[in-house]
Amino acid sequence: MDNGRNAYGPPGRFQAAIFGPLLATFVLLPMPDLLLYSLIFAASLALLVKSSDFFTDAAEKIGLLLGLPSFIIGVTIVAIGTSIPELVSSLVAVDSGATGFVISNVVGSNITNIFLIIGIASVIGSSSLLITYDLVSVDLPLFVGSAFLLALEASDLRFSLGEAWLNIAAYIMYMFYTVKGSGDNPSSEDEEPPVQVERSRRSLIRQILTLVLSSIFIYIGARYTIDSLQQIATLLKINQDIITVSVVALGTSLPEMAVTVSATRKGQAELAVGNVLGSNVFNTFMVMGIPGLSGSLIVPTEIYDVAIPTMVAGTILLFFATQDKKLTLWEGWLFFILYAWFIGNMFNLM
Repeated sequence: MDNGRNAYGPPGRFQAAIFGPLLATFVLLPMPDLLLYSLIFAASLALLVKSSDFFTDAAEKIGLLLGLPSFIIGVTIVAIGTSIPELVSSLVAVDSGATGFVISNVVGSNITNIFLIIGIASVIGSSSLLITYDLVSVDLPLFVGSAFLLALEASDLRFSLGEAWLNIAAYIMYMFYTVKGSGDNPSSEDEEPPVQVERSRRSLIRQILTLVLSSIFIYIGARYTIDSLQQIATLLKINQDIITVSVVALGTSLPEMAVTVSATRKGQAELAVGNVLGSNVFNTFMVMGIPGLSGSLIVPTEIYDVAIPTMVAGTILLFFATQDKKLTLWEGWLFFILYAWFIGNMFNLM
């Protein structure tokens, strides 16, 4: 922060006296630089999210072309694909030395998924989201357990290499548990058959090229997202972790939001809720675990004091809200209120 003050000069007495410290800070900011980095941030975040969409779509079609079962494609490619922005941006952040970004992004994304995305799904539903899939047997216990595990791991304000391996092992267990448990849930008779993809060599090559190109753009989007975020945080003298847990987390959760809203409009409540549960579990176990293999990750105090308790509370709330296998309009509005409180608290507005 001292470098920022030296670069742009201290506020004059007249400005400080008239406008006050906060307003004087913004008056003296080099607005062209701030505007430039804001545009780069928005464009790179959009590139990251859109490239992830192309990546997931291509990977899903490759799976169909290779004859993989639709359930395996859904539980792996689609579920993991919507979390690619969180994973890649976290890897880039660790490479840049911003290790505190990882847990800020994970916790912020999980909170956004629960409060904002489930809230939207509950509100836009015709009456209430009816869930016929047996979430209690498979998804919900691991969903709640993953949140508590992350809270315990962060209690010493660091995430160690051993904890990274533990989380990766937990996700492998989750995948086996999900596949095994799916046999106890009969498929709906009204379920539409999977989309038939033309089995041709040309189509396979095209999808592989799309996969490779989208991977390149995902990296570029993540790199510029992190770099521009660091510049904006420096210019505005705002803690980078606050921006990450709110703005970046919202941006990287856009794929989950798109899938959930689309599923809700089609009346597919299981997909809408299951996407959020699967994404949060993947974030907690793999988005924390894979970057954690590079060494110990920092847990910022602001994240441990406010964001993690909020995530755990939201996890417990969603657990109880789904016990009757439906989510109502009023529960959706409650999630909205809690999300508004969280954002306001992080920016000291409440």
